Amino acid sequence: MASSREKPGHRVCVVGAGPCGLTALKNLRAAGLHDVVCYDEGEAIGGNWVFDERPERHSVYDATHLISSKRLSEFEDYPMPHHYPDFPSHRQVRAYFESYAAHFELMQFIRLETRVVRAKLLPDLSWGVSSVGPDGAKEEIFDYFIVCSGHHREPLMPDYSGHFSGEVLHSSRYRRPDIFRDKRVLVVGGGNSACDIAVDIARVAQKSCISMRRGYHIVPKLMFGRPTDLVYARLRNMVRLPRSLLQLLMTTGVQLSVGPLDKYGLQQPQTKLLETHPTLNSDILNALRNGKVLPRIGIRSLEGNSVHFDDGTAEEFDAIIWATGYHIRFPFLEKSVVAWDESGPIPLYLKMMHREIPNVFFIGLFQPIGCIWRLADHQARIAALQISGILSRPDDISDRIEIEINSPHWRFDKALRHVVEVDYHDFRAQLLKEINGTI
Repeated sequence: MASSREKPGHRVCVVGAGPCGLTALKNLRAAGLHDVVCYDEGEAIGGNWVFDERPERHSVYDATHLISSKRLSEFEDYPMPHHYPDFPSHRQVRAYFESYAAHFELMQFIRLETRVVRAKLLPDLSWGVSSVGPDGAKEEIFDYFIVCSGHHREPLMPDYSGHFSGEVLHSSRYRRPDIFRDKRVLVVGGGNSACDIAVDIARVAQKSCISMRRGYHIVPKLMFGRPTDLVYARLRNMVRLPRSLLQLLMTTGVQLSVGPLDKYGLQQPQTKLLETHPTLNSDILNALRNGKVLPRIGIRSLEGNSVHFDDGTAEEFDAIIWATGYHIRFPFLEKSVVAWDESGPIPLYLKMMHREIPNVFFIGLFQPIGCIWRLADHQARIAALQISGILSRPDDISDRIEIEINSPHWRFDKALRHVVEVDYHDFRAQLLKEINGTI
C-alpha cells in the first residue's frame, strides 16, 4: 500500500465531488489552499445529480427536476444560464456543475472512481485516509478532513409486521417507470421523491397509489405565477414581519392555491406550515385530483401481495417502492468521530463544526426549506477561512451547539427527517454573520 506525506500544515482531504464538494474546493482555492485532494467514487463530478442506470449507484431518477427554483439554487457567485427554466432538469443541473468546475479550475484536485474506505484520526491529530481507486489501494495523510458526501446515501427501510411477496425497492434505486408497466404499484412516503415517483409510475402502471402515514403540507411549485420559494423570500424581506404573520401569510397562500386537502383524499397535517419539511410538488396535486394517483393512508401490516392499511382495508399490489428517507451515517468515519444519535439533533455548530475535533468539517449536512448548495458554499467558505488562519474557530463551540439545538428556526417536528432541518434564510444569515466575524 503506497503512502505519501506532504509538508504539514494545510493538506486537505475533501470527500465527495457533488455540489458541496465542488464549492468546498472553490473556497479552499480562493483562500490560497492548493494542497487539496478530493475523492469521489463516481465516474463524473456532480454526485447524485449524475444520472446512472445502475441501481447500485446513488443517482437521480430520469424524470428529476429541481424542487427549488434556479434563482435560489444557483451559487451566488455563478448564476445558472439565463435560458434555463425555473426548475431545471437533472441534465441541465449536471451541465451547470461541470461548467462551475471548469470556471473555477477544480478538476485538477479531483480523483474520480476513488472511494474512501476509512478516515482515521491519528494520535498527532492528522487524518489517515485509506482509499481504493483505479491504481489500487492507497493511504495518505492529511491535516484537515472535509466531509461533503451528502446525507442521502444509506436507505432507511421501514419495519412492518408481515412480509410482502411482490417486488420491493427503495426510491434510491428507482430510475424509470418502464419496469412497472401494467403493474399495481404502491409508493410509500409523502416527501418529494415519493410524490414524483408516484406520478412518474402512473404514466405506465395499471394502478399507482401513494401511502402517507400522516398529513403532509404539499405546496405547489408556483404561487401567484412565481416560484413558491421566491414568494417566501419576498415575504421574508418585507420589513420586520412577525414570524407568526409570515407563517399565516404563507399558509393562506398555500390554502388559496391548493384548496381543501380532503378533496385530494389527503389527511390534514398535525403541524403548522414551516414546522415540517414541505413537499413542493404541483404534479402530485393534479394527479390526485384526476385519479391518476390514488391516495392511501398508513400501512398496518403486509401479507403476501396484500397490504393492510390503518383504516382496516386491504389491497393487492405487485410492487412497493419505499420512499422513506435515509440514515445519516458516514461509514468511513469511526464511531468516536460521529458519536451522536441520528434520531436526535446533530451536535455540530452551524451544522458543520465538531464539538471536539477542530480539523474536521461537515458541509451540506442540513436540510433547508430551500436549496442546500448556496448555503453549503457559505459553510465551505467558513471552513476554508479557518484552515487558512483568516477566521478563528470559536472557543465556546460547546455552548454554541447547545444554543443552536435549543433555538431551532421554527418549532420543527421531532420526526427523524427533521433532525437537520433549517430555515434557508435564517441559516444563511447565521453563516454570513460567522464569516463577517461579528458573533
